[in-house]
This record gives sequence, C-alpha cells and structure tokens, in this order.
Amino acid sequence: MEQCLIRFAQSSDYESVEAIMKEVHALHIGWRPDIYKPADSIYFGEYFEKRVQEKRILVADCGGKVVGHLNFQYRHIESDKQVTRNVIFIDDLAVKEEYRGLGIGTQLLNAVKAKVQDENLDGLELQVNARNTDARKMYEKFGFTEKSINLELL
Repeated sequence: MEQCLIRFAQSSDYESVEAIMKEVHALHIGWRPDIYKPADSIYFGEYFEKRVQEKRILVADCGGKVVGHLNFQYRHIESDKQVTRNVIFIDDLAVKEEYRGLGIGTQLLNAVKAKVQDENLDGLELQVNARNTDARKMYEKFGFTEKSINLELL
C-alpha cells in the first residue's frame, strides 16, 4: 500500500483533481454513452473553490503529487417516516488510473470515516455506478453494504 498524505484540498490542486475527474468521466461515458457525454470541465472552477473553502474535498498527496480525491457533503435526514440522521455523503471518490489498486481509495475512506466518528455522525453513504465493479469491490471490502438499488426502464 502506497502511503500518501491525506489533506484538505487547496485551490492549487484544481488542475490535478479536474484531470482525475476527467479520467473517471471517460469511464462513465464508456459504460453509459446513453447517459454521459463528453464535457470540457467536470468541476467548474467556482464549484471547486467553494468546496475548498468549505473543506469538503480531501486529496491524496503522494510525494507532492495529487493522485486521488474525495468530495463529500453533510446530509441531515429528517422526516415523519424516518429516523433523524446526520451523515456524510460521498459525492465523488476518484484515484488517478496508474495509482488505482494501491490502497489510496481506502486511505481517503479512512480519513472521511474518521470525520464521521470525530463528529459523532450517524453514518457514511455513497452511490456507485453499477458497472464500476472495481469500486464496488473496494467499498464492500471497506465495509459498505447495499442500502438501495436504482432501477431504470429504457
């Protein structure tokens, strides 16, 4: 396992994170060209900067090179039909292609899991593309379990 420094993203990390997201977006296009299309930008600069200021993006810095990131949000779930919960929801977790399988995704997950525990939150949630079997295996190995299944009719 390659040990990286997990830290909050800085404005100067934008190009590295954007490049990683473009790699992931290309995978999504390959899996589902009926849904995803090429895009010039995945994270627009203003969005990225806002997330940096909110401290909502973690990066994996390996020897001064950003090779992965995790973008998250806080969710407050409350209704008359559900138990009130406060969770962290992972919007994106991505690792640069040549660094996948080295444990970097797990390091990012450990960092956000620590936030859940430190802040006494009720859980950690995410969605994964059904065709992204490698990511799903990593999440399941980490301890995630299936909560719901999205279905579609084309």
